[in-house]
Amino acid sequence: MITAKDLKGALAIMPTPAKEGAERLDATNTVDLDETARISENLVRDGAAGIMALGTMGECATTAQDDYEKYVDCILKTVRGRIPTFIGTTALGGHEVARRIKFVKGLGATGTLLGIPMWQPVTLDMAVKFYADVAETFPDFPIMIYANPRAFRFDFGANFWGPVAAKAPTVMSAKFANRAILKQVVEATKGRINFIPPVGLAYEFAQISPETQTTCWIPSVGPQPAVALMKALADGNAKQAKAIADDIAWANEPDHHIVGSAEIFASNNIQLEKILMAASGYCKTGPIRPPYDVVSDDIRKGATEAGKRYGQLREKYSALVR
Repeated sequence: MITAKDLKGALAIMPTPAKEGAERLDATNTVDLDETARISENLVRDGAAGIMALGTMGECATTAQDDYEKYVDCILKTVRGRIPTFIGTTALGGHEVARRIKFVKGLGATGTLLGIPMWQPVTLDMAVKFYADVAETFPDFPIMIYANPRAFRFDFGANFWGPVAAKAPTVMSAKFANRAILKQVVEATKGRINFIPPVGLAYEFAQISPETQTTCWIPSVGPQPAVALMKALADGNAKQAKAIADDIAWANEPDHHIVGSAEIFASNNIQLEKILMAASGYCKTGPIRPPYDVVSDDIRKGATEAGKRYGQLREKYSALVR
């Protein structure tokens, strides 16, 4: 079973590509499986160290169950175990979470990307117990905690990580962006959990906790910039790592005013990321599934420019990571 120490390099987050008409409320069979297979294969080819699917930008909450199952099956059949795959199984309640975990586990996923059931905000005790119950029910299936306070209305604060590491032994990683408590939570979890930042925070995380910063995640804009950054950090090439981090900051700059506002970002996360990935030229994301298919011109403009910049970085760093 994969552990925290096994995660190295750049993980890529997949979109759930949509066919034309997917924005209709009565649409069915919305997943573009040909594009799903193409993206999955290209991520393996281009050096991604793993795939994360069906989180927020993967439209987990708005992908119907039949589409969900076809999409997961396509990814796992395409990847064929060549790199780790963490499939999102977050749902409104625990019973549906368990059903989804059984499904993705049966198809050969490496582990699950798992947030907290989303209807009623949970207390600290509820959150810890939830992950402990999942670990007990599926003792041989790794959990990557999806630590998104904006989505799940739970702060995933410093007081959460020690207890969850102790009571949920299959938790081995977390999609995590809280640099203010990074050092504290690394110490609290005693190296058992790999805290995975977005590519834009990877360099900063490495300055805070260089021994444990072995991986990061990047949307499907092409993993090459993130692969190059993680290689420079692993090689101890500080000058090159800083230069790549500066390039990534430049690519993210058009979205700063969106991501910097918790309220704005929370209502536009899916829209921003799907537009960004499509504008990068790396994948065809297709329409946004309802009800999140409303996008302001300002957000569309910023996400489009950021995506184009990531496309330039993909070309710049392709030769470096071959």
